[in-house]
Amino acid sequence: MTTKANRLDGWGWVLLALAATNIANGVWMLADAAGWYTDLPADVPDFGPLNEHFVRDIGAAFLSFGIAMGWAAFRPPLRGALVLVTTFFYVLHAAGHVYDTVSGTVSSDHWWTDLPGVYAPAVVLVGLCWVFLRNPPAEA
Repeated sequence: MTTKANRLDGWGWVLLALAATNIANGVWMLADAAGWYTDLPADVPDFGPLNEHFVRDIGAAFLSFGIAMGWAAFRPPLRGALVLVTTFFYVLHAAGHVYDTVSGTVSSDHWWTDLPGVYAPAVVLVGLCWVFLRNPPAEA
């Protein structure tokens, strides 16, 4: 039986796309930490030497957030909470990058390098939180 809460709407498709990118990144980090560290086009080595355990820990976080976004895609009543938890991570992650760039830990080029993979996702997720928490759907 398919209920309204289990069918994909427009926001569900957006959330599925976000889920897929988080899951892909998390799986890559878990399966090939060294390859992720050197091959991700984000100058990750600028932040310090490779710690494969740490990369896998963060990969587990990205995989978890991807699962949460996938869950939110199919369960509109849960979207606000699931996206909010994911957003906390992304905003705190972005704040860490701001700190590292402002403090000179990495070069000012990182404002642009980090824009697509760190800052833009945090802003998008804040917007999604605003949408989902401002107008929560009724339980189906």
